[in-house]
Amino acid sequence: MAENAPTLRRAKVLTVAVLALLVLAGGRTVFSRISNAKTLEAGAAERSKLYVRVATPNTGGAALRLALPGTLQGFVQAPIAARASGYLKRWHKDIGTRVKQGELLAEIETPEIDQQLSQAMAARQQAASSLDLARSTLERWESLRRKDVVSQQEVDERRSAEAQARANLAAADANVERLKQLEGFKRVLAPFAGVVTKRNVDVGDLIDAGGGAGRALFVLAQTDPLRVYVNVPQSYAQLVKPGQQVVVTQTELRGSGFKGEIVRTAASIDATTRTMQVEINLPNKDGVLLPGAFVQVALELLPSGVMTIPTNALMIRAEGMRVAAVGADNRVQLRAVRVGRNYGEAIEILDGVAAGERLVLNPPDSLNDGDEVSVAETKK
Repeated sequence: MAENAPTLRRAKVLTVAVLALLVLAGGRTVFSRISNAKTLEAGAAERSKLYVRVATPNTGGAALRLALPGTLQGFVQAPIAARASGYLKRWHKDIGTRVKQGELLAEIETPEIDQQLSQAMAARQQAASSLDLARSTLERWESLRRKDVVSQQEVDERRSAEAQARANLAAADANVERLKQLEGFKRVLAPFAGVVTKRNVDVGDLIDAGGGAGRALFVLAQTDPLRVYVNVPQSYAQLVKPGQQVVVTQTELRGSGFKGEIVRTAASIDATTRTMQVEINLPNKDGVLLPGAFVQVALELLPSGVMTIPTNALMIRAEGMRVAAVGADNRVQLRAVRVGRNYGEAIEILDGVAAGERLVLNPPDSLNDGDEVSVAETKK
C-alpha cells in the first residue's frame, strides 16, 4: 500500500496538470473568438460608414470661358458686277490675286454703248445748232421790236423758242455725259484692296449690266482684318460687352490661337433663336486665316457674381433639383435648390444654399435625409 502511494500522487498531479492545460486551451479559444468577433464587428462598422467628399459654394461667381462656332468672313466682301453690257474682252486678275484699290480687273467690249454715244454726240451737235439759230433769230426780232416793226407777241414766241432750244441742248449734254459714264464702266476696277476669291467669267462671255450677285464677274474680299459673327445664347448675352477680348482657334491649325476683339453686339435677342449676334474683328496680317473657314471662338466672360457650386454636387430626383448638405453632426440634409446658368463644371444656385455650407460631391442615389456620413479629408 505504501508502495502505491507515490504512484497515486503522480497520477493526481498529472491529472491536475492535464485539466489545467485543458482549461487554458479552452480559455484561449474563447478569448480568441471574442476578439475575432469584436474585430469583425469593428470591420463591419467601418465598412458601413459612408465616406463622402464635400465642397463649399463659390460666392464670387464662376469665370466663364464660352466656346461658340463661327465662320470667318472678309472685313469687306462684295461681288463685283458689270454696269455696262457687252462682251468680256479680257480679264487681268485671277483667283488668289491680291489687288489694290482702283486696279484693273477686266475690260468689256460695248459696241452698243459706243454707237449710242456717237448718236448722242450727233444729237448734241444738232441741239447746239438749233440753239444758235434760235438765239440769232431772237436778237433780230428784238431789234425789230425796238423799231416797232413786229409785235411783242412775236418776240415772246422767239424768246420761248430760244429757251426750248437751250433746254434741248442741256438734255443732250446730260445724255452724252450718261453714256460717257457707261463707257467708263467698260473697265472693271477693284473698289477696295483685297483678294480675288472668285472669277466667274472668261473671254467672250456675254455680260449683262446689273446681273446681280449670281452673275458677278469677280468676288473680292478684304482679308485683313477678318470678321467673325457668333450667336451668343440669351443666358449669356448680358455678360458680353464690346471691347472684350476673344481667342479664335481652327481645328486644322493646332496649337495656334488668334486674338480678336468684340466690336459690337446686336443689343437685342432674336425671337426665333433666342440668341444675340456678336461681331468680332480679327487681325490677319500674315494671311494665315482664310475667309469662309469654320472656327471656334472662345469668349472670356466676366463673373456674374451669383453663387455657384460644382455641377457634380447636384442631385436630379423626381421631386426636383436637390443638394446634400452635411451638418455639424455629419448628418445629411437634402435641400431643394433653384439653378441658373450652367457653366459646365459649375452651375449657378439662385436659392436653397447658404455660403460656407458643405455639399456632398457625387452623392449616391441611396443617400437620404438624416443619413450619417464621414467626410473624407481632401488631399493637398
